[in-house]
Amino acid sequence: MGFHGGGGHGGRGAFDEDEILGKAYDARLMRRLLGYLMPYRGLVMVALVVLIGLSFTEAAPPVLAKFIVDNAITPAVTGDISAETGFARLVPLGLGYLAVLIASSLLRYGQNVLASYVGQNAMYDLRVQLFRHLQGLSLSFFDRNPVGRLMTRITNDIDALTDMVTQGVVSIFGDVLVILTISVVLFVLDARLALVTFAALPVLVWMTTYFRRIMRESFRAIRIRLARINAYLNENISGMAIVQLFTRERAALRTFDDLNTDLLEANRGQIRAVSMFFPAVNLTRSATTAALFIAAGYWILGGSMTIGTLLAFWQLVDRFFSPIQDLAEKYNILQAAMASSERVFRLLDTEPGIVDPPHPRDLPAVRGEIRFANVSFAYNEGDWVLRDVDFTIAAGESVAIVGATGAGKTSIISLISRFYDVQKGRIELDGIDIRELRQRELRRHIGVVLQDPFIFAGSVASNIRLNDPSISDERVRAAATFVNADRFIERLPQGYETVVTERGSTLSVGQKQLLAFARAIAFNPEILLVLDEATSSVDTETEHLIQDALAKLMTGRTSIIIAHRLSTIQNVDRIIVLHKGRIVEVGTHRDLLAQRGVYHRLYELQYRAHEQTASA
Repeated sequence: MGFHGGGGHGGRGAFDEDEILGKAYDARLMRRLLGYLMPYRGLVMVALVVLIGLSFTEAAPPVLAKFIVDNAITPAVTGDISAETGFARLVPLGLGYLAVLIASSLLRYGQNVLASYVGQNAMYDLRVQLFRHLQGLSLSFFDRNPVGRLMTRITNDIDALTDMVTQGVVSIFGDVLVILTISVVLFVLDARLALVTFAALPVLVWMTTYFRRIMRESFRAIRIRLARINAYLNENISGMAIVQLFTRERAALRTFDDLNTDLLEANRGQIRAVSMFFPAVNLTRSATTAALFIAAGYWILGGSMTIGTLLAFWQLVDRFFSPIQDLAEKYNILQAAMASSERVFRLLDTEPGIVDPPHPRDLPAVRGEIRFANVSFAYNEGDWVLRDVDFTIAAGESVAIVGATGAGKTSIISLISRFYDVQKGRIELDGIDIRELRQRELRRHIGVVLQDPFIFAGSVASNIRLNDPSISDERVRAAATFVNADRFIERLPQGYETVVTERGSTLSVGQKQLLAFARAIAFNPEILLVLDEATSSVDTETEHLIQDALAKLMTGRTSIIIAHRLSTIQNVDRIIVLHKGRIVEVGTHRDLLAQRGVYHRLYELQYRAHEQTASA
């Protein structure tokens, strides 16, 4: 995404961040994640109160069922009381049973709504913070990190955290509360059957410990492979024209198939673990229920236990195992959240390489004088792109920078915009080191026109004003008219409100260039930077329009043009010739040709190539 040309400069360190595995449960990460719930702590407290009520309503129906059987139905059947008396006892208990079920449903509804509301809002805050942080990172970060992987952070990983906050944090507390409440009720009802029930706990603990290790590795493997697929998809869809042009569809499909197969295998591992775990829990629950019936039957026949107690235990065991099984599912969610939070917080902890000074200086008015004072710069340490570059561009002067590929031309543009910082020397704007200025303050005075301008999905007008509300419709139209873009815009179906697709695929190269010029004039910068050859790959008529627009833009502005076609820069005030990162020649087009040096050699090569093309 940077403007630099020549040489690769980024490491692979950032590409491997998904391979780093941390703890299955990291208390530090969890505390940090729960910090996003603090703005909603009032609602969290309400949710916890609702869960306390819910835990009681979960345990109450089986107890009421015991009283219904033991105090109303059984005595009426055995003749201890009359049918009328049994019915009289049954009605209030039955109504109480129904009331508890209704209360339980309402409380569960309230708990789900509160948990979802708090979780979604907390993760909304995190997603906004993450996007804002990405916007503040230096271009060197994006040089090293594929877009698809960053997309995984802000979509899939945030979704995993959302699941944990909405379904995990409060619900885990609720499940534990239900288990404790039911455990107490079981002991109060009958300690003997309670011990029979709790005999299954060691088996459940062992199964959970065994399967959670498998789950942990599965979730991490899935996240790693999902990030790889997203990165590959983003790269291939963005470069589809190249893939089709060189007929690499089959090769690309084979690579995608390999990545997709890896993801499929990772998911199969998770599915196998889940498919084994839940039947094992259900088998344990069924075995516990069978043991309860055997033990309770023995004690009922001996007269030391009532049928109602057995019925209550039967229902309570189901309610006892459900939150345990639910906790196992929550552990899966926790694993996904821990894997995702590692990556999200690592990204949030990434410090930008370019930062504003603690005490920035102000730019009350910008004249546009630019000075490079013995600047040396390298993307990778020791691999110098610029060496001791020293020049001054006066306010309002137009300068072209030329040189062979890799000479360091476009790096100068990146440095002026402070997308990177120099290792040696200094760059000054109106006598002030640009490192002493706020990045926002510096860049709002600079207009950049790329060789391949970036067009966003949206209307033509929104692409010119870049959603800046201070730029009126009249100013948008005036800017387009000034640079000759109005000619093609007015021919579009809805004119300035015509919606263009992502990257401007429905526009020609020349039309995108004219939009970029209109964008630059709408923001009215004091300094104009034109990267690479703005008139390449366009027809003659559009080239004339672009050249006319460029001439208008340069009037009264400090202008720096990075040019490959030397015929287009003959009218600039000065030409700076770079060779292997050093300035070797400075002068006008005529003076440099007379010197018969590097510029003359470049010009001759282009002139001969042009003649050969014309004769062909």
